[in-house]
Amino acid sequence: MALTPVVLALSRAGEDTAHRVAAVLGCPVHGRAGRVARADAWFDNALDHARDLFAAGTPVVGVCASGILIRAVAPILSDKRAEPPVVSVSDDGAVVVPLLGGHRGANRLAGDIARALGGIAAVTTAGDIALGVALDAPPPGYVLENPEDAKDVMARLLAGESARVEGDAPWLAGLPRGSGPVLTCQTAPGGEGLVFRPQVAVLGLGASRDCPVDEMAELVTRVLDEAQIAPGAVACVTSVDLKADEPAILAVAMRLGRELRLFTAAELEAETPRSATPSDVVFAEIGTHGVSENAALAGAGPDARLLVAKRKTAHATAALALSPVPLVELPGRARGRLSVVGIGPGQSAWRTPEVSRLITDADTLVGYGLYIDLLGPLAGGKERHDFPLGGEEDRCRHALELAGEGRNVALVCSGDAGIYAMGALVFELLDRTEKGVSDAARRAEVISSPGISALQAAAARAGAPLGHDFCAISLSDLLTPREDIVKRLHAAAEGDFVIAFYNPVSKRRRTLLAEAREILLQHRPADTPVLLASSLGRPEEQIRYRRLDALEVDEVDMLTVVLVGSSQSRLVRSGEGPRMYTPRGYARKAGL
Repeated sequence: MALTPVVLALSRAGEDTAHRVAAVLGCPVHGRAGRVARADAWFDNALDHARDLFAAGTPVVGVCASGILIRAVAPILSDKRAEPPVVSVSDDGAVVVPLLGGHRGANRLAGDIARALGGIAAVTTAGDIALGVALDAPPPGYVLENPEDAKDVMARLLAGESARVEGDAPWLAGLPRGSGPVLTCQTAPGGEGLVFRPQVAVLGLGASRDCPVDEMAELVTRVLDEAQIAPGAVACVTSVDLKADEPAILAVAMRLGRELRLFTAAELEAETPRSATPSDVVFAEIGTHGVSENAALAGAGPDARLLVAKRKTAHATAALALSPVPLVELPGRARGRLSVVGIGPGQSAWRTPEVSRLITDADTLVGYGLYIDLLGPLAGGKERHDFPLGGEEDRCRHALELAGEGRNVALVCSGDAGIYAMGALVFELLDRTEKGVSDAARRAEVISSPGISALQAAAARAGAPLGHDFCAISLSDLLTPREDIVKRLHAAAEGDFVIAFYNPVSKRRRTLLAEAREILLQHRPADTPVLLASSLGRPEEQIRYRRLDALEVDEVDMLTVVLVGSSQSRLVRSGEGPRMYTPRGYARKAGL
């Protein structure tokens, strides 16, 4: 379980218990608005909020009836190997029930909570009950190399067979011993039966710029073979922070499925007395007498020993250090990440699970304050950096620089971050040679995640106006010359595109929308349907239809998306009112 759980308090009766649980787990309490007095964040609907957290991969501990949590997550259950733990706790703390994710941390959570509250953990997982251990969920610092074999081994042990344990595996000490299924715990390659790897090895890497990935991968394989260390026993990959964006190093970490941990040159230099091949050349270049050896030692801790000294190729170096105990907390810092996310128009139901997960993973949120507020309890307990409208460049630069420090940052945008939002500006800042960002910021990972755009939300409310070719045009001349906007208006009008107008008006800009209407009237009928969609997905949402010739500037504001149909767009009457669509040509195909 990598993520911090969230404790849900739904009533006054369970409020004190929720805070006791949160204190044990070191996590926040989210409270039902109007029902509890104290919380770190608030939600209005328990089912929606529990579902949002679960979809984002967040472990959920609800101080409430089990049925509430079951009804919340049931519609989105899919893969038990990937879903987060869900645990219910009775209001008095007497009973703790791991509902989902027993072997992904729920049983462990339930046990910790029950011990702290003096209650009972109602664990129903067969292995935990009969054997006192879950073979497919080894303790932190160990990994199971062949989890696909765990089910059969568990079945044999539950049927009465005894286990033969090879190697040092303290958590298996309570199993009945005999000549049955073999359980092996070793760092060396191979092993019989279920194979567990203690994560005691740390791989230190160095590389010249744009080192070939295959060259680095072959070197790492050679070093592991020389040390007789299985890849699963590697706890992490380490290097100097200047190599945070080195493709070959990132590729090796990804292939091993291990985190990349980074150290400053000064931190690595402190390891030089323990290194085997210090280099004055390397020190003159970056400020430390070694990268691969020093990084391996720094990652493996003060009691580690160098197992394989620096091995090198034309463009890469690698070394391996061994910790005397499995590594649970990894030294150094992570490679920084900036997730550029679009939260849709605002309501949580229109926010994608991937975006929710990236926001949940982030420790820092950057954005226009209103957009962060729309996240509700998902933003609770996170560091916030709010920026006003108009501070877009400062906002993006700040987010990148925070990521460059090794933080996990989410840059929060409305709609889709890549459509008239901050996505393009982030990459522009990375591309600039002047007034861009620091080298550290350029080395951070940048992820873009799609959101439901305003034009998609408006189209869905209308029916299907984007059923055929369409385009989007921003009517703001703050960043785009007015003459370019007019040229695009003429082109879109002549091409008979359905058009989504973004930024249609502001207090200062009042003329371009009217000019757009007159240009379009030269190429399509006066009764062309126009949709005005305001505050989409929010309580004050408004949907209105107009004829093109009756479109008035004064009924449009900055929160309105204007969708103008093509010459083929139509309104159809339904029980829900008028619906707008643009036919694609199926009637012609059918000969109608």
